[in-house]
Amino acid sequence: MVLKAELHCHIEGATSPRLVERKAIKYGADVSAFIQDGKFIWHDFTSFLHAFDQASMLFRTAEDYADLAEDYLLSLSRQDAIYSEFFISTDHAISAGLDPRAYIDGLAEGMRRAKAATGIESRMIATGLRHKGPEAVTAAAQYIVANPHPLITGFGMAGDERMHHPGDFAAAFHIARNAGLGITVHAGELAGWESVADALDTLKPARIGHGVRAIENADLVKRLAEDQIVLECCPGSNISLGVYPDFPSHPFAALAEAGVPITLNADDPPYFHTDLAREYEIAATYFGYDDGKLTEVTATALRAAFVDEDTRTALLVRLYPDKTVRVSDEVFAGSVSSS
Repeated sequence: MVLKAELHCHIEGATSPRLVERKAIKYGADVSAFIQDGKFIWHDFTSFLHAFDQASMLFRTAEDYADLAEDYLLSLSRQDAIYSEFFISTDHAISAGLDPRAYIDGLAEGMRRAKAATGIESRMIATGLRHKGPEAVTAAAQYIVANPHPLITGFGMAGDERMHHPGDFAAAFHIARNAGLGITVHAGELAGWESVADALDTLKPARIGHGVRAIENADLVKRLAEDQIVLECCPGSNISLGVYPDFPSHPFAALAEAGVPITLNADDPPYFHTDLAREYEIAATYFGYDDGKLTEVTATALRAAFVDEDTRTALLVRLYPDKTVRVSDEVFAGSVSSS
């Protein structure tokens, strides 16, 4: 058994078709256009975003979001995950007619229930939606900073990467960084290596969501390795969206071999017919990762997680119960020394 951790998952995109259908019955909605035979149906990135938005509109109350977070985290725990970070969007909440505070509190309640039931630790990363423009992303950052929550520990940007330049969002990320939030940015998925370089130059993230297109520029790969910028890799998502034609073509292993810190994540799991366990299986099957290397991937995720050091240490102790770990400059019994 390999313990797992996930840093890159959109909570609205993590809802199972079964749960969406339950909410559709509750609200008298027809979801047949995008759910068929218990699966989400879409054919390109635009139709994926449409299905994603339509399904998320069926989560309208704090209790709906508590159900969503609990359901997803319980499913992760069954896959031997001990930690989860997921992206949240106050813009989605507002679009569904829900006050952002109720949205956040509902998610937090679901997180509490899942932890009480299984011990899984989790945090939220607030996001702005790139395709809504710089003002909307800045407003999202301002709301989170003005209304802090202990389980919101990071800020990022999701949405259509092909719209706007990363530098257009510098003000939003300045606000979030100054408030002590961890910074991650989607880049290098549907857009090329320049998207990653521009995000690094203008937004200074600790992590890049996806980032796999960096492989197209050797100097950029070297920069990622030297600066130890963590990539939140999502192989199943990349294949589903046609970023690469097949898993043997995916640069996950090449990036890792170049010294870039990499993690495994499911992104929007049911939409891409995957889950976190499958992502680890993909790495084993196509990238040659044995249990030891997969455990190292989990350790990379835990070291890159946007959590306090006590929580990080406790998680690493769970991962390496019989070893010794180094976190920052301190050594803790029960964990493993940084490599």
